Amino acid sequence: MPDSAQPKKLFVIDGSACIYRAFHAIPVFMTSKGQPTNAVYGFTQTLRKIMAEHSPDYVVMAYDSKGPTFRHKLLEEYKATRPSMPDELSSQIPWIKRMVEAFNMASLELQGFEADDIIATVVRVVREANMLSGGDHLHVSVVTGDKDMYQLVDGDTDIFDYAKDRFIREPEVRAKFDVGPDRVVDMLGLAGDKSDNIPGVAGIGVKTAAKLINAHGTIEEMLEDLGNVTPERIKKKLEEYREDALLSKKLATLDPEVPLDFSVEDFLSRGPDIEALGKILRELEFVKLIKELIPVEPVEAFVEVVEGEAALQRLVAAVKGSKEVALAALPSADFDGKGETGHFGLDGIGVAASDKEVYFVPTGDGEISLKALKAVIEDESVKKYAPDFKPLYKYFATSGVKLRGASMDISIASYLLSPGQGAHKIDDIAGRELDQGLGTGKDAAPAELAGARARAALRLVPIFEKRLEQEQLLGLFNEMELPLVEVIASMELVGIMVDSPVLEGLTIEMATKLNALETELYAQAGYSFNINSPKQLSKLLFEDLGLTPVKKTKTGFSTDESVLAVLSAHHAVPQKIIEYRKITKLKSTYVDSLLLLVNKASGRVHTTFNQTVTATGRLSSSRPNLQNIPVKGEYADSIRQAFVAKEGAVLISADYSQIELRLVAHLSEDPVLVDSFLKDEDIHSRTAGEVFGIMPGLVTGEMRRRAKAINFGIIYGMGAHGLAATLGISMKEAGDYIKEYFDHYKGVKGFIDNTIAEAAELGYTETIFGRRRQINELQAGSEHVRRLGERMATNTPVQGAAADMIKLAMIKIDARLRTEGLNAEMILQIHDELIFEVPLEEADIVEALVKEEMEGVVLLKVPVKVNVTRSQNWCKSS
Repeated sequence: MPDSAQPKKLFVIDGSACIYRAFHAIPVFMTSKGQPTNAVYGFTQTLRKIMAEHSPDYVVMAYDSKGPTFRHKLLEEYKATRPSMPDELSSQIPWIKRMVEAFNMASLELQGFEADDIIATVVRVVREANMLSGGDHLHVSVVTGDKDMYQLVDGDTDIFDYAKDRFIREPEVRAKFDVGPDRVVDMLGLAGDKSDNIPGVAGIGVKTAAKLINAHGTIEEMLEDLGNVTPERIKKKLEEYREDALLSKKLATLDPEVPLDFSVEDFLSRGPDIEALGKILRELEFVKLIKELIPVEPVEAFVEVVEGEAALQRLVAAVKGSKEVALAALPSADFDGKGETGHFGLDGIGVAASDKEVYFVPTGDGEISLKALKAVIEDESVKKYAPDFKPLYKYFATSGVKLRGASMDISIASYLLSPGQGAHKIDDIAGRELDQGLGTGKDAAPAELAGARARAALRLVPIFEKRLEQEQLLGLFNEMELPLVEVIASMELVGIMVDSPVLEGLTIEMATKLNALETELYAQAGYSFNINSPKQLSKLLFEDLGLTPVKKTKTGFSTDESVLAVLSAHHAVPQKIIEYRKITKLKSTYVDSLLLLVNKASGRVHTTFNQTVTATGRLSSSRPNLQNIPVKGEYADSIRQAFVAKEGAVLISADYSQIELRLVAHLSEDPVLVDSFLKDEDIHSRTAGEVFGIMPGLVTGEMRRRAKAINFGIIYGMGAHGLAATLGISMKEAGDYIKEYFDHYKGVKGFIDNTIAEAAELGYTETIFGRRRQINELQAGSEHVRRLGERMATNTPVQGAAADMIKLAMIKIDARLRTEGLNAEMILQIHDELIFEVPLEEADIVEALVKEEMEGVVLLKVPVKVNVTRSQNWCKSS
């Protein structure tokens, strides 16, 4: 399962409960003007702790309203024993609400309802949304210490008791009450709740209530079954206090239907409004929090712009004197991403020889900038550091300068240490790691910004060197990730040739097909409509055509692809809509967008390879995303035929054969799997024979197809549900297949179990090359999240090792192409495949070279096999 499947976190904070707890936890103290602030201070500390330690994607505050609620109408004495709010606290409520606004947090409050009911309503809405397809799957954490909220706990909802810094999930609920979350209201109905003045049944406490609930079910079921309740004393109490029990349960039951108008998107975590937060913190005289939460004003740091010979000499002397330099490329604001600007997307380069010797070299005049930097850049004895080396490699390569001595790429180091984090730009890293961040204001001039980034990189070097060494990642950094940057930069510069007329013809063909589909759909509907409008489509399908709806959304009946697939069995229109959507997506996403990204001068597309995005270590690509170019289906071949070799050259494709399954064989040492690869068998036919209990020669195409789904599904931690959906079979049949597989491949089962257990113990999983990925999901209370963690733990050592193998192969192949004086160029990396543009006269040599390096990059317990093909276009070479 892709990393994107991890649930987003929504924290719903019981604001009223947090306010009271803060007030009573901290002695009253005041500002110089006499304003009590202890509750505001404690509340603010709670907010910052939650945001800092848990980083919720969504957050909302719920408040109690003033005056009586529906519960007071049911029981006059409800919460009657609670004292009225002290003046010292009531005066702080407006300040607290201002603080919440300054933190940019949404809040909910409604007259006549308690915060508890508002929270229950939010939970209900999220549960309903989670059951529908599309959008983010949310996990809710209710921030409160109130035990009546335990009734909300389920797989996607837990309670965060912030005072004790612990999450309450189903096991904790059972440990406290000896009943599940769905019986908490029955527990409170019997045992009562003194804090809310809920009476319960006199003489029945928590232990007795648990026994009764576990023996007889709900209070209603218990009262129906009074004849079987023992002992007699308890039976009589239930008879005598029957109405109290039912009323108490009603009082304890949260109302999930509070009439509030909100969307979960309203709760998106946006980070604080620094200006508003600083203002209120200063007004409340919270000196410590001002230092901790408000960024320090930038300190004026001089950055010298290299514009003349004197400045040039100072720069060269400073760098040679220190023997180390940090370089920060400053991208142009108008850079189109295609390399069509004369200075390859850079306005200049920040250079930091020390904390106080910082320069900015403009790149507008290439001759001056190169004169300033050439000697330093090519001097390998001068260590080079950078926030990101790739734009520097590209700029210098196009200017005939060889960048040598690269020692620390801050972005790559940050990524290796936290591959799941996602924010590895220098501005983000400096903000996390350095007290003053970059030390620049919002409106910094280009020279100041580039200089600040170079200075920050210089400061970050010792921090990251130490951490890489502590985490045993220094070898991976120096031997794989850092040298790969230059290889990728070269690939981006070369790009791949695109036959634009092919794409132009294809876009006309697709437009014609779409027009024909529109005509057919309008004819069958009897009127024109917007095919891209879910509302109009819903009317056509479910009102005009009378088809039965499959599922609902917030705004009506769903018309997504899964629904249309079901409806296609009953009418021709849904299938035509599916076809229309597929062609529309192909046309807009691949054909039209590719044409826009073709470099006018070279006729080539220069994709961007992303080295710090995927958590497993794989490269991804963007502008355009060539890794998602369709392989199968209508128009797939036509699109790939547009990627061609230049005149006098050929495209050579080298693809690892079943590398992930080979890695599973190596890691698991499963005798059946190892034997199959050693014999060079068709692994999917062998698996089909094992699972279906027949001779390999009797395996049908359908059996092999199912075995292939099982083989790759196992790698990705797929369970019975996923396999059933993939193969279109029942859960039982899918479960039987998986059981049969593990009965024959016991080594694979042992590898998966051991990998998950080790990841749970260490907190991370590791490839055979030492790449690590933190998997905190294995410690989650939610079974759904833990299952996700198990899939990640199973897949990452395999997919990560495959990524490592091809990265090492890229480095070795690139080195050999250069040292052997070959003109072939590595131009694309797509998952387990490398593509080269090779002069015809070098094709045989390069094929052999590539195959040798890819197959020999690491010694496994099974053979590594690479399939090599050649063609004039990508379609045939794939």
